[in-house]
Amino acid sequence: MTSELSAEAEEVLDEIEEKNVDFLRLQFTDILGTIKNVSITADQAEKAFTEGIYFDGSSINGFVRIQESDMRLDPDPSTFSVLPWREDVEGGSSARLICDVIDTSTGEPFEGDPRGVLKDAIERAEEMGYDVNAAPEPEFFLFEEDEEGRATTKTNDAGGYFDLAPKDLASDVRRDIIYGLEDMGFDIEASHHEVAQGQHEINFTYDDALTTADNVATFRSVVRAIAAEHDLHATFMPKPIPRINGSGMHTHISLFQDGENAFHDDDGQFNLSETAQSFIAGILDHAPAIAAVTNPTVNSYKRLVPGYEAPVYVAWSDRNRSALIRKPAARTPAASRIEARFPDPSCNPYLAFAALIHAGLDGIERDLECDDPVRENIYEFDEEKRDEYGITTLPENLGEAVDELENDEVISSALGEHVFENFVEAKRQEHKEYLVDVSQWELDQYLEKF
Repeated sequence: MTSELSAEAEEVLDEIEEKNVDFLRLQFTDILGTIKNVSITADQAEKAFTEGIYFDGSSINGFVRIQESDMRLDPDPSTFSVLPWREDVEGGSSARLICDVIDTSTGEPFEGDPRGVLKDAIERAEEMGYDVNAAPEPEFFLFEEDEEGRATTKTNDAGGYFDLAPKDLASDVRRDIIYGLEDMGFDIEASHHEVAQGQHEINFTYDDALTTADNVATFRSVVRAIAAEHDLHATFMPKPIPRINGSGMHTHISLFQDGENAFHDDDGQFNLSETAQSFIAGILDHAPAIAAVTNPTVNSYKRLVPGYEAPVYVAWSDRNRSALIRKPAARTPAASRIEARFPDPSCNPYLAFAALIHAGLDGIERDLECDDPVRENIYEFDEEKRDEYGITTLPENLGEAVDELENDEVISSALGEHVFENFVEAKRQEHKEYLVDVSQWELDQYLEKF
């Protein structure tokens, strides 16, 4: 149905002309978090804003059946950004707009749209009087490509945590990535080499949860595209190399109420309010089910093992990085927040944030109390001591995580019926395929022995 052009959309049309944009990528994600896009010429931009762009939803993983295929993309003008690496020989450029997916049979937002799932979580928070802010720390590896341009697992540097050149040979790549992100409107807070060889981290500043999820999706595309310009392959696979640290996406979250940080209390333990502690308790209570969403691949659980700086134990602390949730130091009341350390960058950011938000809000609604923080290194606890502290563990594999998700009404409801059913089906199939595969490790161990 045709609608009038909004003032914000008018501004985008002016910017398209000013910046000589030739093509627009209308971007959205499927249920698994893979970015999809439809390209249109710039002269179709006004039509996209007033009428939307139609596409075949049956071709998208987890969307609709063939007999229900017509879907519509409604671009969000606030997400307009010129792509920093897409200039043609005549100087024209491409830009992207992130879209909401509309069910054409009802004219309502499509229940299988992950961005809509996060919007529902944010709306629930708003109904409780809260605004949700988030900031991620996505890690990634840079690998060399072979002669045919395919990814290897050979790193292009021997750097370690916070190393500088010459060990950190990828500093120029990170610089170009940062310049590209800043050109797109990102506010970069920090970047550095991570612990493992070839591993890197770029952090962007706090923003509202929806903008942050949009930024994570865009971030992964920008990193891959600019790495490719340097003949490198960037991967957000959680554990691409055995026996070294994997890649996480530590996620910082806070709630604001009437412009004040609802997580801060000058008189609270670690300056955390009761609201914050109930939010933490909610995430800890639902953590096994959340893991299916925040750590959604078979490979995710190769990262979640003790000894590689990845959290496994369901506990919280103000200082302990072996705990699932940490309360980072904060210079000001506005900076008080919690850090969920278990998500990894293979997740769909919209679904991951939605699961964390719903779990925390459930903790607030139920007035849950936090257990005492664990300030010791939990990796050094034996089973008896973990039992003494009441510390449980995350699922050991994707199959167990999906079991937990199916048994958790709060997190399954957070995804909505459509996303939940299709997500579970996809993850069950992924785990089944993994179970019937034979790895190189098994061949090396057993082929000649038996």
